[in-house]
Amino acid sequence: MNQSTPLSKVLSVCILAMCYLGNFTCLAQTSTDTIANQKDIKVGIVLSGGGAKGLAHIGVLKVIEDSGVRIDYIGGTSMGAIIGSLYAAGYSATTLDSIFRSVDFNELIQDDLPRRAKTFYEREDAEKYAITLPFDKFKVGLPKSLSKGQNFYNLFSRYTSHVNNVRDFDSLPIPFFCVATNIENGEQVILDKGYLPQAVSASSALPSVFSPVEIDGVLLTDGGVANNYPVEEIKKRGADIVIGVDVQDSLMTVNQLNSVTNIMLQISNFRTIKDMRDKITKTDIYIKPSIGDFTVLSFQDTEKIIKVGEEAAQNSMQLFEEIRSQQQPRTNLTKTKQPISKTSDTIHINSLLVSGNTRYTRSYVKGKLKMKIPLTTTYQRLNEGINNLSATGNFDRVSHRLIDNETGKGLLVNVKESKNKMLLRLAVHYDDLYKTAALLNVTRKSLFLNNDVLSADLALGDNIRYNVDYYVDKGFYWSYGFKFRYNKFEKDIPYGFLTDITVVPNIGINNVDVEYKDYTAQVYAQTLLKQAFSLGFGIEYKNLNIFTETFGEDENLVPQTVFDDSDYIGAFSSLRFDSFDNKYFPSKGYLFSADLNGYFYSSDYNDNFNEFSIFKAKLGYAFPICHNVSVQTEAEAGTKIGNTDLDSFDFFLGGFGAKTINNFIPFYGYDFIGFTGQSFAKVGVTVDYEIFPKNHINLAANYANAGKKLFSTGKWFENPEFTGYALGYGLETFAGPVQVKYSYSPELGESEWFFSIGFWF
Repeated sequence: MNQSTPLSKVLSVCILAMCYLGNFTCLAQTSTDTIANQKDIKVGIVLSGGGAKGLAHIGVLKVIEDSGVRIDYIGGTSMGAIIGSLYAAGYSATTLDSIFRSVDFNELIQDDLPRRAKTFYEREDAEKYAITLPFDKFKVGLPKSLSKGQNFYNLFSRYTSHVNNVRDFDSLPIPFFCVATNIENGEQVILDKGYLPQAVSASSALPSVFSPVEIDGVLLTDGGVANNYPVEEIKKRGADIVIGVDVQDSLMTVNQLNSVTNIMLQISNFRTIKDMRDKITKTDIYIKPSIGDFTVLSFQDTEKIIKVGEEAAQNSMQLFEEIRSQQQPRTNLTKTKQPISKTSDTIHINSLLVSGNTRYTRSYVKGKLKMKIPLTTTYQRLNEGINNLSATGNFDRVSHRLIDNETGKGLLVNVKESKNKMLLRLAVHYDDLYKTAALLNVTRKSLFLNNDVLSADLALGDNIRYNVDYYVDKGFYWSYGFKFRYNKFEKDIPYGFLTDITVVPNIGINNVDVEYKDYTAQVYAQTLLKQAFSLGFGIEYKNLNIFTETFGEDENLVPQTVFDDSDYIGAFSSLRFDSFDNKYFPSKGYLFSADLNGYFYSSDYNDNFNEFSIFKAKLGYAFPICHNVSVQTEAEAGTKIGNTDLDSFDFFLGGFGAKTINNFIPFYGYDFIGFTGQSFAKVGVTVDYEIFPKNHINLAANYANAGKKLFSTGKWFENPEFTGYALGYGLETFAGPVQVKYSYSPELGESEWFFSIGFWF
């Protein structure tokens, strides 16, 4: 760098002092004379890390771009790497502004993959357990991070797909590098070659938030740990003028050090702030936006943060114009003015290469990707396939890239298999039927086969229940497994209702306390049909034990009346489709299920068994009608075919719930087991208004007919005999929804309250 005049040295020192006092923009060492002495000034820009505060980089880039300055090198760390790489890849600052205003950062930060990305088995897991912990060798551990960063990787890969064949970052429209940290020794690692999304993911892997990223056998984490402002590195690349944008934290005052988080953040900032004192002097145009009012997670303030970046850069506009006057126009750069479409662009994938897998087979990976190569698809569906694979929980990270070839693109998928084979999972729940329950689950993966899962649930509380499921997942091929389930509850039933369905003594009581126990064992096989439907069938053993101790058959010998205590053996089949975006508060998607169960043997406790079948089906559709308001419609029906004397398998309607067994059907306006029939038809509609994020108010109505031969007589299409309405409030929490429902039935002239806390299990 040219020697400054004595006067300029004095000015530089004064300006530096002003920077430490809180000024937003300053010059360090370089004077306007230095700029004037250059024939074609090469400009490098360095962008620091700072989480959400790094969005100010976009505002600075907008001003630099408007000034006409040609940027020749970009280096960044963490958020600076994210924004810098996209700018280097050809996006204009204005386009970056539009992109980041539309991004859902909560979705990017969390591993909350779209529900459609999960198989039916994995959805049940995700919608049952509140806490999941490593449990290898029966020792409870802690997760490595809050998020694997899969959503970020997928989105970033999509936005950089137009440069997916670039392996040397100097070949990008603007040469680029980013900084990561070797997590083993704390040394900085300069990433200027490789696959751009992978490099940027490593640079921005904020410790404890995102999992480390492995590149060439080196485990990397956020570059801010080692070098949050790589000014020396950009000078080494040939920059005559360095423009630096610093969005790092300043040291907090005593009054601000009021939490463990702030204290730990202060300690981690000591080194970076100390290093900045030297790095500022190496920066020719130093820009520090006023980001004191924001935190690393202030993504809700995107517009404001970008604005303060613009305001800070405006103070250097005169210098930018002088630099532009000493630069020659760029002739080899064509910027992408609009982001590549995320939904409509099609791609033809003609080959698939899977690497990194040892326990999980290639067919398993293909099955989770839901891809049969060759195929023509979209980037959105590709990302959904990658999410399908990540949602299994069997991989710490799923990386992918597309390689251009003569007839389309080759898809390279690299997986890092999770070392955790055993999990401990917990949940709590309360509802009006099962009452209180705490759920303890132990899951073991790869127990006998590479693709198998053994899961055991034990629900402790007012009604002890358990469930054991062993499942071998074969991807596209037929998967198989077995289940054991024990379920019980007690319910007061009106005496008059009981006399309608069975023969009981007339002893002048109002309510009967009935205990219902179900033990079911299944051996099953299932597969994907058309890559969307789950098709399954199997053999089932069931024991039903239904009795009451309110009165006995014989006062001297038998202290209870048993309605059924039979063993049943039969076969079953099922067909499922579920694209709801939320199980409990769906705003869009479809739901379809159909079940056929046939029973051909019974121990016949009541001596009235004949072969019979049960068929039931449900169709649901949810759609938004305006901002935060959606409608869910449903139609459901079922019928018993054959034995009409066996009441145990009738349909029992009433109550509120998302977890039902056998032929229990929820119905607003009536208590659980409010009315029954050997066949039924039901329709319902729910209008849901999300008044605040994750807070819902909903209004529902349902109508039904029930009887012995509803469909053969055509009575299912008559005016509904049973109606009910409900007004509810719901809150989504990490442990599941909290729901309160007030329901009313006009024909009963009575109301019912329903409460539910936590995931249903």
